[in-house]
Amino acid sequence: MSHDPESSPAPAAPAAPRHGAWRLGTPLVALACGALFITSFANSDGTDLRPGRYTDLSSLVAAENREYEQLEARVQELTAGVERLAGRVGDPEVRRLQERVSQMRQPAGLTPVSGPGLSVTLSDAPEEVINSSSQDIELMIVHQQDIQAVVNAMWAGGAEAVTIQGQRIVTTTGIKCEGNSVMLGGAVYPQPYRIAAIGNPAALEAAVLQDDYVAGFRRDASLPDVSVGFEMTTHEELDMPAYDGLTGLTYAEPVR
Repeated sequence: MSHDPESSPAPAAPAAPRHGAWRLGTPLVALACGALFITSFANSDGTDLRPGRYTDLSSLVAAENREYEQLEARVQELTAGVERLAGRVGDPEVRRLQERVSQMRQPAGLTPVSGPGLSVTLSDAPEEVINSSSQDIELMIVHQQDIQAVVNAMWAGGAEAVTIQGQRIVTTTGIKCEGNSVMLGGAVYPQPYRIAAIGNPAALEAAVLQDDYVAGFRRDASLPDVSVGFEMTTHEELDMPAYDGLTGLTYAEPVR
């Protein structure tokens, strides 16, 4: 078969080499990576941009406690500075307000106090009971509401001052469960929990024993397959420190 030279298709142009784009793109990628490395170094300032997470609760608790102690020390330092400066003011109105503040320090829990009283210690069930009992484990550990019930009963019995784990309790103190520990004023404390009150020992003891919630806890303490700990002791003399935490109040305001 003959072919017409004029009707034959023109020969295709040779295809561009596939590696031509790479010759141009590779330097651009290298430049971009270099820019990212430089940016990361500048932003990190010598630190890890992806710090490791806490892998266990005890490390987290320890870190939070250290931060709280540092903040508390700073607050005490600033408070002392304010008091020094305020003491230099000779205005009669300022002196009158300072005297009023001094009178309110004791009922507010800001001064040390000593006297007879009562202590109650609450503790989780022994480990062997927890591992062998068929009871709900929630019954075998001390909760925030158990501690709060004892504190409330002591106030009802006329307590002049109360401490938990040796920390003075004031009207703004919060008690919160944190895992198998309790957070008190920003610090975490493990069980057993010792709650102490200064006041008439007989009146305090009667108030604790007559409280319905505490009675339920004591009943659980008497059950061999629950065995939470409850121990009550009267004291001729207890020494309690002043509250040294934050005294500022924060509150919400309605949006207008």
